[in-house]
Amino acid sequence: MPEYTTQNRRDFLRYMFGSSAALMLSDSMYAEHLYQKENIEKLTILYTNDVHSRIEPFPNNDPKYPNQGGAARRAAIIKKIRSEEKNVLLLDAGDIFQGTPYFNFYAGELEYKLMTQMGYDIATFGNHDFDLGVENIVKQLPYAGFEFVCANYQFKDSPLEGRINPYKIIKKGSLKIGVLGLGIELQGLVEKKKYGAIQYQQPIEIAQKTAAILKHDKKCDYVICLSHLGYDYKENKISDTVLSEKTENIDLIIGGHTHTFLNEPKLKVNVANKPVYITQVGWAGIWLGRIDVSFSKSSKHQAAISSVLKVS
Repeated sequence: MPEYTTQNRRDFLRYMFGSSAALMLSDSMYAEHLYQKENIEKLTILYTNDVHSRIEPFPNNDPKYPNQGGAARRAAIIKKIRSEEKNVLLLDAGDIFQGTPYFNFYAGELEYKLMTQMGYDIATFGNHDFDLGVENIVKQLPYAGFEFVCANYQFKDSPLEGRINPYKIIKKGSLKIGVLGLGIELQGLVEKKKYGAIQYQQPIEIAQKTAAILKHDKKCDYVICLSHLGYDYKENKISDTVLSEKTENIDLIIGGHTHTFLNEPKLKVNVANKPVYITQVGWAGIWLGRIDVSFSKSSKHQAAISSVLKVS
């Protein structure tokens, strides 16, 4: 059975909703109070990152993650949540490929097929997704029943030209959700011949421009960034932490690359002095992230509760 672990719900929910009344209510009381109001729409965001072709659970004798993870278990959890919630969005922040013999043998076909069966909506690229070359991504794309987004890779003159959009807008109930993607610089991580003509563009300016389009021009209720930049670095390097503090109009950053296990989203304040959250769920599909966001159409407030679902 999956273990459901919820961390720091009250602080997360209190800041997002912005109501002092929330301080006086327990999680269950608050949820009941919230859903008694009119015009409330709930969005359930599920997410993974850096699954790295981990199809089966870790073996029982694994020193770190015995009998944890596995695509079948994750699929069962997702199916259960979809039976309970109306508006479910399923996302991945990259590095779908590389890490087990399944990738060596099937070159990513199996990973895309399984994600399609689970009902993933949108993903972005990680550096390891290029390990067999950009041509291999093109070869495997027909097996992906979901879309890829990446705003800061220029795909002109590459085999992916015209196939990847910077963002996607998806409707869930009455809500418009904008999802943009950001990739890490491939130079130094991937052989040049593997990514070819794809050009990396600095993500801060691109994210700022793209998020403004989604929030203001497209009137999205919520903007999510799927980032493979990495959570944070000691050296002067662009990360999700830097991104959150130097941009605006992004509500949530779902990250990858650094394999960071975050028990709850980390609160940052953007350049407009508004909250933005960063989250990441380690690697190998050991955890499935969940954030429930409730939208009040009358007050324009958002209330959020976050959970970590351990796939075991």
